[in-house]
Amino acid sequence: MVDKRYIVVEGPIGVGKTSLAQMLGEEFGSRVVLEKVTENPFLAKFYSNPVAYAFQTQMFFLLSRYQQQRELAQPELFKQSVVCDYLFARDKIFATVNLDEDELALYQQIFSLLDQRISKPDLVIYLQSPTEVLGQRIRMRGRSFEKDISREYIEAVNEAYNRFFFNYDETPLLIINTAEVDFVRRPEDFQDLVREIRRMKKGVQFYVPLGSA
Repeated sequence: MVDKRYIVVEGPIGVGKTSLAQMLGEEFGSRVVLEKVTENPFLAKFYSNPVAYAFQTQMFFLLSRYQQQRELAQPELFKQSVVCDYLFARDKIFATVNLDEDELALYQQIFSLLDQRISKPDLVIYLQSPTEVLGQRIRMRGRSFEKDISREYIEAVNEAYNRFFFNYDETPLLIINTAEVDFVRRPEDFQDLVREIRRMKKGVQFYVPLGSA
């Protein structure tokens, strides 16, 4: 890993963040930190009734992710490199989709206070995918609490991610369109990505899949 001791894999629902994070963790001998999605008691209720449960869902995620990220800030942690399957700002991306104006204003105040205490990664990998593909992947993994997710919601989240990362400049950023690659089923795709990560320096880069150039 050398200079990339803390890597984050991000992207919308169903894009393959966790699978890639686990593969990178094994490749680099890193500790893998995964988002605790299933522990949110409001999530299933939110997908059934977004208006009634949006704020509770967001606040639970915000505080849960904050607690987990603060644990990452402990000095002894960085004796080992880390790969995480979410960026702390992920919570803010979803909040812009899910909350009404007054809720979002309150949320932003709390988020800003917490965000100042969070360690920034050495590299963020942003996974993109068309909305149709995301919907297919969500259905294939068959999580019971995701059965009520609408195509419109997936598209809104996807667009919110694109807006966020269009202006993102806090860390080096590697953008990957996952419609053109399969890191799980094609080992050559994954090893090509590993080489790209090792070469990655500052700024924003777009990953060009093996054989495309």
